[in-house]
Amino acid sequence: MNTELNNPDLNEQQVLMLRLLKKPLPEEDFSQMRRLAVQLLAKQIENVTDRWELENNFTEETYEKLSKGHFRSKSSK
Repeated sequence: MNTELNNPDLNEQQVLMLRLLKKPLPEEDFSQMRRLAVQLLAKQIENVTDRWELENNFTEETYEKLSKGHFRSKSSK
């Protein structure tokens, strides 16, 4: 485990997480941690997407229009 903790490719947060998980957890606890991490990442993605939509004036109508549009570019022939 010391090899991982001294790895220069890991940032401080990653090293701290490895230290937290040094002792194996019961499977149910580990599964819950994974679910919580995925929920956190999903929330972060949603926040970034919401911000992007606001900055670019995307609305439900924009998505509706795109869903009915043609996604292929026109041929330049």
